[in-house]
Amino acid sequence: MARIAGVDIPRDKHIDIALTYIYGIGRPTAIKICENAKVDTEKRVRDLTEEELAAIRREVTGYKVEGDLRREVAMNIKTLMEIGSYRGIRHRRGLPVRGQNTRCNARTRKGKAKTVANKRK
Repeated sequence: MARIAGVDIPRDKHIDIALTYIYGIGRPTAIKICENAKVDTEKRVRDLTEEELAAIRREVTGYKVEGDLRREVAMNIKTLMEIGSYRGIRHRRGLPVRGQNTRCNARTRKGKAKTVANKRK
């Protein structure tokens, strides 16, 4: 397995797909990295030479990825919670942040349903 930005990327996938295993790199960014490093996106990770891997590593260092990005996102959320904004309150309560309804859905954010007694008439 090739290691880029502290992440083991899968060997059997095309390089543009394999780069998306790094937090903070999606498909468009991965394709841009491959173009800048002059690596064919159709190549599989196992077929890359050391020079091509080094070029990709150099390109990835220009982006904020993995630990730094996770830390920044966490700090942004913490700031929202500290200033008491609406979004911060929703984060604190574990409810959907982006305006979704919570009457009958939102189980991913709210967790397992808690049964309320005397719901029947």
